[in-house]
Amino acid sequence: MNCLPRLLCAIYVATSAGLAWTSVLQYRHGPMWAVYLLAAASLVPVIAVVREAEWHEQRTAAVPAGYTVGLDIAEAADDVVQAELDAACCERWWTSCGTDHDTRCARRVPRSSAA
Repeated sequence: MNCLPRLLCAIYVATSAGLAWTSVLQYRHGPMWAVYLLAAASLVPVIAVVREAEWHEQRTAAVPAGYTVGLDIAEAADDVVQAELDAACCERWWTSCGTDHDTRCARRVPRSSAA
């Protein structure tokens, strides 16, 4: 992780700790409904830290082998886009969102008149 996601995770942990401490204070001196509310709210930043770590793993796993993280990410993205474009069937398939094919398309399935 670089600096910004780590800072964000640190803020999440600090927020969670502050909410947990407030929950303890409410348990000692406040209404009971506030204890449950603050205890549940203190779990939300923990979920955010887990989600941020999972996103980091997905981003690093998405970079193909042979690319270094940093300047080569744009090249990796170009390669992924090119592979997707190469996998496209034909122009009519592309513009019709996969519902129709050109007449010369190899993947075209002829429609039968039999019902």
